[in-house]
Amino acid sequence: MILLFNKPYDVLSQFTDKKSPTPRRTLSEFISLPGYYPAGRLDRDSEGLMVLTNDGKLQHKISHPDHKQEKGYWVQVDGEITSKAISQLSRGVKLKDGMTKPARSRLISPPDIWPRNPPIRVRREIPTSWIELFIKEGKNRQIRRMTAAVGFPTLRLIRFRIGEWDLNKLQPGEFIKLTAPNVKDK
Repeated sequence: MILLFNKPYDVLSQFTDKKSPTPRRTLSEFISLPGYYPAGRLDRDSEGLMVLTNDGKLQHKISHPDHKQEKGYWVQVDGEITSKAISQLSRGVKLKDGMTKPARSRLISPPDIWPRNPPIRVRREIPTSWIELFIKEGKNRQIRRMTAAVGFPTLRLIRFRIGEWDLNKLQPGEFIKLTAPNVKDK
């Protein structure tokens, strides 16, 4: 079985938090079904789709980069993003730990989504843009580092798709339970 979960902002993508002296929010606040584990991670300051499963082989197949599950993100960036920056993201970006693989990227209208709590800072004199990015790798904080490298820091990051699964109408903190299909390499 799998769970599709819409992880809210400021929630860890794990069930316990033993490292922090101050308790932080975890998945256990939202999911009380025993035996489910995340198939991949999503940063605390990122929002959106997580897949959890009670099948270890399926968990590995979904999360491991060798199986190339494409992930889709809506990214709000600081400033009016240029076609040059979109093109750079599409070709791949040089980061400190090497080149990223090419990403499918495009400018989009703001998606019809929930307000973030707390809200993104508002600076009326500096506009923001929304882009859609699809990647097949998962370097640490990759999307944020990619947009910063092309001159447009990420303000808000929402993963809306992993492979064939998407957020659909899930609101932050909600999940649905599905029968696990065969996950194919892409």
